[in-house]
Amino acid sequence: MIFSSEFYKGKKVLITGHTGFKGSWMCQVLIMAEADVTGYALEAPTDPSLFKLCGLNDKMNSVVGDIRDLEHLKAVFEEIKPEIVIHMAAQPIVRDSYKDPVYTYETNVMGTVNVLEAVRGCDSVKSFVNVTTDKVYLNKEWPWGYRENEELNGYDPYSNSKSCSELVTSSYIKSFFQERDIAISTCRAGNVIGGGDFANDRIIPDCIRAVQAGEKIIVRDPYSTRPYQYVLEPVITYLMIAQAQYEDKTLAGSFNVGPDDVDCWTTGELVSLFCNKWNEMNGTEITWRNIHDGGPHEASFLKLDCSKLKATFGWVPCWNVETAMEKIVEWSKLYIEKSDISECMELQIKEFVQE
Repeated sequence: MIFSSEFYKGKKVLITGHTGFKGSWMCQVLIMAEADVTGYALEAPTDPSLFKLCGLNDKMNSVVGDIRDLEHLKAVFEEIKPEIVIHMAAQPIVRDSYKDPVYTYETNVMGTVNVLEAVRGCDSVKSFVNVTTDKVYLNKEWPWGYRENEELNGYDPYSNSKSCSELVTSSYIKSFFQERDIAISTCRAGNVIGGGDFANDRIIPDCIRAVQAGEKIIVRDPYSTRPYQYVLEPVITYLMIAQAQYEDKTLAGSFNVGPDDVDCWTTGELVSLFCNKWNEMNGTEITWRNIHDGGPHEASFLKLDCSKLKATFGWVPCWNVETAMEKIVEWSKLYIEKSDISECMELQIKEFVQE
């Protein structure tokens, strides 16, 4: 099973959180596939933002709305009558969840409840995908990958709220959707990297900001291990799952979305790779240094077992971390030079879906 742009042509797709980093890439993919795309989200969460830089607002139906506003959300569903819904709206930063846990739970838990309520009241929806995170699992710091049947109990407010989002989805499936002609899946993606991420407290945006400032990159935990993957890996996979379950409801379920073990890197290794690729392309001497800032708890070791995704859909990762970093450096160089990043995104998408 592979993503088919032909399938999405003319399909009514509603994306929550479309103004974010992953949401912007997904919108671009769907626009290129000639889907009828509607987004529901707050204004872009960063400045600059990929959504604004690419002018996506002029290429789709972008609705400014708070995922916590159930009545507004229902009204949008009633007006649009989407066939496919992909829920990505969230408060996505671990450290921010320590600063404002109430907002994090309101957005990530009650936001999911509200989306599911909107779906429940909208007969047009045939396929729903809830995007969560690899951090939903009770992290025991073991060296093998977590499987979909492992215990859900994230540690910090962000991770835990996403665990709750998974449980909410499971309850709604059993309580309200057993007799409905609708397929519902959750996707637990590993750490996503790519061009156009401007969020705080993420390693690649920190690298780009340091390059722009002419400073050394600061790494607060170079020994933490994560399953890193290029942004198009999960974006295309979400769309593949939404398509597959639209056509065959029995394929719905919970799926890990991450790289093979070879692409589970430490943060220090990842930043060293960035420095090497950036210096090769630009003739610079960018370096990094380890400065632990005494921040809150974050997992030090995390891997995913994606056997279920592979067995169900015949899925395999497309770009390894080295290729991903080349694409990040390519995009970021164009951004810093104020060149055409939209064209770069389109070329990367075309290259990715053809491999």
